[in-house]
Amino acid sequence: MNIVELQHVAKSYGRSQVLRDVTLAVRSGEFMVVFGMPVSGKSVLVRLITGLEKPDAGRIIIRGQDMTNAAPGERNLGYVPQSFALYPHFSVYDNIAYPLALAKAPKEEIRAEVERAAQLLKIEKFLDRRPDQLSGGQKQRVAIARGLVKRTEIFVLDDPLVGLDFKLRERLIEDLKATQEQLKVTFIYTTSEAVEAMQLASMLSVLHHGEVIEVGPTEELYNRPKRAETMRFVGFPQANFVHGRLIQRDGRHWLSTSLFESPLHQSSHAQIPLDQATRLPISVGVRPEHIMIDPNPPEGALVFKAKVLLREDLGGEEIVYLDAGGQQLTTVLRSDNEIALHISIDETVTAYVLPEQVVVYADGKYVGRAG
Repeated sequence: MNIVELQHVAKSYGRSQVLRDVTLAVRSGEFMVVFGMPVSGKSVLVRLITGLEKPDAGRIIIRGQDMTNAAPGERNLGYVPQSFALYPHFSVYDNIAYPLALAKAPKEEIRAEVERAAQLLKIEKFLDRRPDQLSGGQKQRVAIARGLVKRTEIFVLDDPLVGLDFKLRERLIEDLKATQEQLKVTFIYTTSEAVEAMQLASMLSVLHHGEVIEVGPTEELYNRPKRAETMRFVGFPQANFVHGRLIQRDGRHWLSTSLFESPLHQSSHAQIPLDQATRLPISVGVRPEHIMIDPNPPEGALVFKAKVLLREDLGGEEIVYLDAGGQQLTTVLRSDNEIALHISIDETVTAYVLPEQVVVYADGKYVGRAG
């Protein structure tokens, strides 16, 4: 069952169109992450779902009912804003309890719900403190707990971990995922952090320039992206892209780039016919982990030379930045990789990628792979 649906939703401010023809279906019990770069329209989408603003066009369906023009209170949604928005003169307990107190819930019920939410977010020992006695991560846990005490099965979280450092985000990501699974509720969660999106989502929606360009299970969007923007942004480090051309040779289509040439294997799932694709701008995507550095590449590999610009140690792996004939590329190597241990800055190395790992897009839409 779809518990929340957006049908052809649009929103503009003056001459600036922020959302255009957004269609999205969220099933009951899903952890739906809406992922997009800053200013892609995520926060506006949240305001439309929660009823803080009205769309210019389209419909918003909640629990099977048209709620497009319904007030926020009629929608019965839990909401966690991007900012903490805590009352400084309230205790942590009273901050969490505020939505229930506002609804005039019985005191016994309020206490039970506050203690449940505090336990889920691991802040039981802070209930008597004020917000100014908490760290940033603890304040965010309080803000999330306050959203979770709402008596509802649908929660909307607007980039709630933004601004927190990496370690805090890692801990909160684990707790949020466990909380959603334990409560068996629906989360609609926005973020501009690719790793966060991939760790949390059971379903991932990519919002780009005000449009939902692709929706699906996280693994599917990572391994088989239908849009170039999905491949570029869903993943860390971001995917490499080079310009290419489709040419005909020996009765078949070939992919030509500044790094390599290869026959083109057109997929049955191609979004654009090959004859049309040859007349459109071609972009070629390769994920960093698929670029290998090895003086002895395997047979059939697409081989090119590159200069090592920089090495960035991430602990268990290294990001290596390359210059291949003026084309900036990144690759990821395990820190225990013997080759990675011996390459030096400014060294020219032999790099390769396997044809099936080279993804071809025409005007941003999937065409096929090399090989």
